Amino acid sequence: MPADPLHRAGNPQRSTTSQSPSGSGASAIEVRRSARRRRTVSAYREGDRTVVLIPARMSEAEEQRWVSVMLDKLAAQENKRVLGDTELSERAARLSDLYFDGRARPTSVRWVTNQNTRWGSCTPAEGSIRLSHRLQGMPEYVVDYVLVHELAHLLVPGHGPDFWRLLEAYPRTERARGYLEGVVAADRLPHLPVARGE
Repeated sequence: MPADPLHRAGNPQRSTTSQSPSGSGASAIEVRRSARRRRTVSAYREGDRTVVLIPARMSEAEEQRWVSVMLDKLAAQENKRVLGDTELSERAARLSDLYFDGRARPTSVRWVTNQNTRWGSCTPAEGSIRLSHRLQGMPEYVVDYVLVHELAHLLVPGHGPDFWRLLEAYPRTERARGYLEGVVAADRLPHLPVARGE
């Protein structure tokens, strides 16, 4: 995180915003300093933003360290949170309402363990959506993208221009696609043996 030229020791409360490091679930980080906060540091997601609350007296170096620590903690918490099939169906319904005016209504949405070469699949004739278990633990915006992608197939079965126009409604399409492409690329990297003593 770059140094904030507006930071002054005499300013007890301030809020700064910066871009999030690649790989975290949020696109921006907002640091809020508080004179009332003495020792504790906390963080939470607020839409596309991560808010980190710190004591006003912290130095820039401490702020940077704590922002990094809190981003890691939030990511770990989110990775532990696995949606069940019921929550996955509810999430799909919310996403359909949000991006497709509720027109994409699947009859079933569930996790499956037999999809190792694709992230999700849809059978429009049946209205069924299946998501690969490999998505479990990935950032929510990535899971949402795959759900939105499969929901769009209920409206447009193929991958033609009409389908991709539908996906433009989801604002994190490119970011999620980049994340998934990175996962695929990482899987292709050679796994080097660990040297003894490491």
